[in-house]
Amino acid sequence: MQHSKLKLAPAPVGVGRFFIFHFSFFLGLALACTNLASASDRVVYEGHGGPGQGKHIVFLSGDEEYRSEEGLPMLAKLLATRHGFKCTVLFALNPQDGTIDPNTQTNIPGLAALDTADLCVMLLRFRELPDAEMKHFVDYLNRGQPIIGLRTSTHAFAYARNKQSPYAKFDWQNKDWPGGFGQQVLGETWVNHHGDHGKQSTRGIINDEFKAHPVLRGVTDIWGPTDVYGVVHLPADAQVLVRGQVLSGMQPGDPPLAGPKNQPMMPLVWLPHYTGQSGKTNRIVATTMGAATDLENAGLRRLLVNACYWAVGLDQKLSTPVNVDLVGDYKPSRFGFGAFKPGVKPADLE
Repeated sequence: MQHSKLKLAPAPVGVGRFFIFHFSFFLGLALACTNLASASDRVVYEGHGGPGQGKHIVFLSGDEEYRSEEGLPMLAKLLATRHGFKCTVLFALNPQDGTIDPNTQTNIPGLAALDTADLCVMLLRFRELPDAEMKHFVDYLNRGQPIIGLRTSTHAFAYARNKQSPYAKFDWQNKDWPGGFGQQVLGETWVNHHGDHGKQSTRGIINDEFKAHPVLRGVTDIWGPTDVYGVVHLPADAQVLVRGQVLSGMQPGDPPLAGPKNQPMMPLVWLPHYTGQSGKTNRIVATTMGAATDLENAGLRRLLVNACYWAVGLDQKLSTPVNVDLVGDYKPSRFGFGAFKPGVKPADLE
């Protein structure tokens, strides 16, 4: 028995395009929602094409004072949109409600992202993370991977609760591994406020000896409202790219402070040398700048974007000057304790 063949008239071209467009749109929307739901403890900015395509940067935010929870997402969005890097931002989260809470010192979920990261950019202060999470960071470091440490990362870790942790030596006051992570890896631990905190801002003075370094390419102006930190333990082989000039006030046009505070000026941006268990020397950039309000300065943003290229070995692809235009509005909160915006979740920053 033969079945008759039913011939269907072809759908009008406009109808087919309408169906395909809407199917693709809703499929993309469903996939996006799935990705958000599976990563509610972080924000991920996918690269949009550029020299950084294929490189993954993980940002670690967790400090009570300098609004890294605002500054690092801005920097990540810039690097993704303008330069093509995939950027994942992790936060200190309140475990009860999943909101961003810089005062929670023991919880930064998602550090397993470092297992496949090409670069870690961090602004942490006095963190004590669970050993299982901290292991991802230490393994990353020991593989010889690059790090950019901002502001309070010189005193990123403080082990007051679990002094028997295998990672207690990372404590900023450790005696057996003097100065802990900050001094041993970044070149300095917490010393003091060299400038008058909240009253004397900072101008970056480029060191002529290293003015041709890729990290300084196109950088002509560096200023920030945070003060200069004391830096006294820096190893002799660290390359000081920029020194911090203490200004007499809180405006970029204020004159330098007269007297011994600027004689000599403290290191502000430097390249330390650290070799971990792998025997591979990490590419590291450390700076005592990096507050969210510091990042309003295009010169500092340019230096940090350059640093990301250099850290992952893409400095030959740096344009002059590199594009550091902000993506969207950026109006960071002023630095200060207790000044973070409550109730914000990572998904709110997508």
